[in-house]
Amino acid sequence: MNYRITQRAASLSPSLTLAIDAKAKQMKAEGQDVVGFGAGEPDFDTPQHIKDAAAAALAAGFTKYTPSSGTPELRQAIADKFKRENNLDYKPSQIIVSCGGKHSCYNVIMATCQEGDEVIIPAPYWLSYPEMVKLAGATPVVLQTTDQSEFKVTPEQLRAAITPRTRLFILNSPSNPTGSVYAPEEIKALGDVCVEKNVLIMSDEIYEHLLYDGASHRSVASFGPDYYEHTIIVHGFAKAWSMTGWRLGFLAAPAPIAQAIDAVQSHSTSNPNSFAQKGAVAALNGPQDHLPKWLAEFDRRRRFAHEKLNSIPGVTCCNARGAFYLFPNISGTGLKSTEFCARLLQAEKVAAVPGIAFGADDYIRISYATSLANIEKGLERMDCFVRRLGK
Repeated sequence: MNYRITQRAASLSPSLTLAIDAKAKQMKAEGQDVVGFGAGEPDFDTPQHIKDAAAAALAAGFTKYTPSSGTPELRQAIADKFKRENNLDYKPSQIIVSCGGKHSCYNVIMATCQEGDEVIIPAPYWLSYPEMVKLAGATPVVLQTTDQSEFKVTPEQLRAAITPRTRLFILNSPSNPTGSVYAPEEIKALGDVCVEKNVLIMSDEIYEHLLYDGASHRSVASFGPDYYEHTIIVHGFAKAWSMTGWRLGFLAAPAPIAQAIDAVQSHSTSNPNSFAQKGAVAALNGPQDHLPKWLAEFDRRRRFAHEKLNSIPGVTCCNARGAFYLFPNISGTGLKSTEFCARLLQAEKVAAVPGIAFGADDYIRISYATSLANIEKGLERMDCFVRRLGK
């Protein structure tokens, strides 16, 4: 049998973050003492009132199809969130609820990009962005940044990369994998270029609520009508409410784009999970008192990990100001990221993600969404590993 695989599928790279996480879990299941720094999810439980709302909906029989773009109740709650927290006016019809933040990104790209288009992606990038662009038949155009600029792309870089074929610019702040956060004036400067050049912006704001050291978040859509019309915001419930397994994301877009995305989703996944959407309403409209506690703990871990990483020979690390990742530079060890992570896992049973997955081979990603005890143990093992390299 000739199992012909399309070029579209064959061109994709598997998710290294999921692969590393799966390998670490397999080793743990075999009884090995593995410290995992790969997971992109909080280690805290979903707040109880959110679980209760979903459980009540399930018990009440709220188990049927909903509109493909989400329940009216949830879309209104999301529109209210944008008004309350971001000073943005969206009608519920401009909100699309999806099966996760990743699904929202995919929907945006599939609805706006096609063969012949270019999509500008600053690196380090979340690893699925370029793969989604390729699935749409478009071409990823990667703008490289380094820790010297806190992994931020400049307006000059962006302007130089724009061509007549540029359709979309992907902006992620706070960032996965680096934890960098663009200041409001930096966001506006990038928005200025996109408005001038008539380039759409996909603004991934899923880590909006996870900020440290006085950093602030402002959506590019909020700077005025032109910015609003050029911006599609993607978001989700996974990070700030620890709802990764619930698979619920959302986006807000100008009406014509929202309509196109609704059509795409109606012929792919149809609606997100019905009773999970009841939990999402409770997440948005209920108490938010879990978040300060989580942030205080994340910050404690962040500070410890940042200091420890910078004490390891050959490793340097700028501090994150958002999300729950650090992105240390390991070039001083003489190893590239894939070999570094493979040998670290084999020798010390510490799982980190190679930076090459994010377009930056001199770095690795460390998630501090794990206990401080795990962080201490894992980074001490990494220290021993690196020191042995020099012998």
